[in-house]
Amino acid sequence: MTPLLTALSREGVASSDFDLNPDVVLPEGRKLRPAGVLIPVEVIDGIAHVILTKRSSHLKHHPGQIAFPGGKQDEGDADVVAAALREANEEIGLAPDNVRVLGTLPRHETVTSFTVTPVIGEVLAPFEFRPEPGEVDEVFRVPLSHVTNPANFLIEGRRWRGQRRQYHTVPFGPYYIWGATARMLFGLAQQVAT
Repeated sequence: MTPLLTALSREGVASSDFDLNPDVVLPEGRKLRPAGVLIPVEVIDGIAHVILTKRSSHLKHHPGQIAFPGGKQDEGDADVVAAALREANEEIGLAPDNVRVLGTLPRHETVTSFTVTPVIGEVLAPFEFRPEPGEVDEVFRVPLSHVTNPANFLIEGRRWRGQRRQYHTVPFGPYYIWGATARMLFGLAQQVAT
């Protein structure tokens, strides 16, 4: 966990889904809803892994995409950290008392009008994945070393709403990690590499 703690002690920069698309003009006065995602780090046999989810293919927003457990801050949440921990419990069965929060990364603005705070947490003890039916199709691990190596990231693009849009990716095996998830991981990779 030392490289993560060192990375978290460095000042990062806020990011957005629009970083690679400077021609996008964001509306003035737009309202962003607060959200938190958990970047759970679990050490297995001495190797640190990040736990990710594959969203259900039946969801209205971002079906089938790779994501961190997390979501919008609800009225009952003390803050975005509490939201991230609550959502991780609901989505993958990771109890809040089984997570030691190490810190947060700078906020990330999404195309869906959220300002997301990535929360890095150490998983304290092994736990059984319990994917939330209807919301999560799969829970899996990726070596932390893979997603903190800037050389593993690519910039790709596709047409979206009539325009060409570029985004970060960090593929791993059968998993195509892209968009906001990859951008937040890229921010972490930059802080680790600095």
